[in-house]
Amino acid sequence: MNKKIALSWSGGKDGCMALHHLVEQGYEVACLLTTVPVEIGRTFGHGEKTEMIKLQGNSLNIPVHFIECSFDHYTEDFIKTLKQLKDQYVLSGIAFGDLYFDPHREWGEKVAEAAGVNAIYPLWMKQEEASQALEDFVRTGYKAVVIRVREDILDELWLGRKIDSSFVKDILVTKSCPMGEAGEYHTFVYDGPLFSKRIQLEKGKIISLETTKKLEFEYFCLTDHD
Repeated sequence: MNKKIALSWSGGKDGCMALHHLVEQGYEVACLLTTVPVEIGRTFGHGEKTEMIKLQGNSLNIPVHFIECSFDHYTEDFIKTLKQLKDQYVLSGIAFGDLYFDPHREWGEKVAEAAGVNAIYPLWMKQEEASQALEDFVRTGYKAVVIRVREDILDELWLGRKIDSSFVKDILVTKSCPMGEAGEYHTFVYDGPLFSKRIQLEKGKIISLETTKKLEFEYFCLTDHD
């Protein structure tokens, strides 16, 4: 059975946990797929610099492929690239880090079918299991930091917080899904069991966007583990 797959990758904790589970299940993650709309020149959803995603790929020793797309043709561009990568890596599937939001799963299954590969959801769960999933992430030993928040849910004091036991305790008393499944917050993973090197992040500044605030790191590089 061919277990060589691609993984949709945003740089955050959900994608990282998906990767962790996939490796445990014996899948070979041949490449990471990150969408970069031409309108913003940054990663879709998180609005992260592509250079930071490249550092993750380097540390994980998995090639990153950026899908240059447009908002108007997002799905078509995704399918086109996935078909190309299917042939290049002989892929049997693509995995996504979605948790329980049905429209996201329906979209992923649609693009996978169009590209002729299987859609895999290693984290799929019930909504009430989200708090347990966050605790599981902390226990695995991966290190992540909050880089973006929705202002109607969380204030800017959450930016820069590490995902640890203290974070778990505090997020549970907010209106946010514990895992931020509705985009209440986004994270960037900078270290963990599968990382050969840690990503050092420095000089963060807060920038205001339309409905969100983001922590923008001006300096980042790979360094040896502590």
